[in-house]
Amino acid sequence: MFTGIVEAVGQLVARRERPAGELELVVQTPWGPGELASGDSVAVSGVCLTVAALEGSRATFQLAAETLRRTRLGRLAPGSRLNLERALRADGRLGGHIVLGHVDGIGRCRWVRPSGGGVEAGFQVPEELAGLVAVKGSVAVDGVSLTVAGLEPGGFWVALVPYTLQQTTLGDLRPGSEVHLEADVLARYVARQLEVQHALPGGRGTS
Repeated sequence: MFTGIVEAVGQLVARRERPAGELELVVQTPWGPGELASGDSVAVSGVCLTVAALEGSRATFQLAAETLRRTRLGRLAPGSRLNLERALRADGRLGGHIVLGHVDGIGRCRWVRPSGGGVEAGFQVPEELAGLVAVKGSVAVDGVSLTVAGLEPGGFWVALVPYTLQQTTLGDLRPGSEVHLEADVLARYVARQLEVQHALPGGRGTS
């Protein structure tokens, strides 16, 4: 489990093709032995991955075909910047919101405009996610915990303060940029419960 509070921005230094359509990514991190170990979970731009190997401060992650299908990590080139967050410790602070690192879909930045010292950014979301995004609710964008400032047809927008722009990859956002989206897990469970109740005998929509 993660919080959406990015600890560092890493860099993709190498990618290696593997059998069965899998891929290895080697990421430069700020952590070395004692701070990170093989088997640890790390949210890499919002995707929960396991450290397969650690050489100094370079971590190797293995991506299965399903991860490549559901995320944009397989399309990244060496040099790409990545938001990094280690899994939450049991005694840690939940500073953002509960983030699982299970990407719900890929969104696209529609627009970016200045707002005070920061910016506002609008995102298009896949149709199946639209009902899970609410004003003042939480959403993870490339692993960054954000509050939804407003809704617009087919998407939502957020306000990004200077600190977020400086400390995460969201400062690189441009119209057309792809991002990983994860809806608030609480919204997901509520939606599922309503779906189940709707399908029960006597529920709305049943005869």
